[in-house]
Amino acid sequence: MLATGVVGAVEDPWIRWSWVSGHVPVIREALTQHIELTVIAVGVGLLIAIPLGLLAWRQRLLRGPIFSLTGILYTIPSLALFAILIPFTGLTFLTAEIGLVSYTLLILIRNIVVGMDAVPLEVREAARGMGYRPFAELLRVDLPLALPAIMAGIRIATVTTIGLVTVTALIGEGGLGSLILDGLIRDFKTPLVVGTLLSVVLAIVADVSLSGLQRLVTPWSRGRSAA
Repeated sequence: MLATGVVGAVEDPWIRWSWVSGHVPVIREALTQHIELTVIAVGVGLLIAIPLGLLAWRQRLLRGPIFSLTGILYTIPSLALFAILIPFTGLTFLTAEIGLVSYTLLILIRNIVVGMDAVPLEVREAARGMGYRPFAELLRVDLPLALPAIMAGIRIATVTTIGLVTVTALIGEGGLGSLILDGLIRDFKTPLVVGTLLSVVLAIVADVSLSGLQRLVTPWSRGRSAA
């Protein structure tokens, strides 16, 4: 995917701006792939984590096995996990996403359980006294009050995934990792520095944006923090 550049230059500067200006489409494509891989991984992870998190919260006997299984997935090194998956799913987008989603589950499920556990018992009793049925109580009382903890989990999972996506370049799935890999293979600093800096900037922008979104959707938590 990457065009050729200066390879093994004797005096290779950290940034060769002529290479950057000549490879804007390549850099933009890598950044777009990185964002797509991250958004899909966190989105699918959240879809899986919500029912599992609620199950772990409701059924304490299942909490240990769910945490243990997702904890094992989280501790497997990314390259080892990809190596396990490749015989079944090949060097594909699916392999990358299965690995990335696996790393989001422990973070998201733990935060869902922590958030649900933090809902005051008297609030639930008041909701039941007002005639709320279990499903209505979950949607209108429990989940909104647990939202700050859930959003915190999404922020951590997103920043973690942005870092992990760089590894997917090793199985040919692009992203900013492809720039870093290109720089390492050709001993050429510019794509390496560009890929690394954009990964850091993307993580910061994502975290700040999600923090702002959290403040918008949970205005009551700001008042609680200020108090």
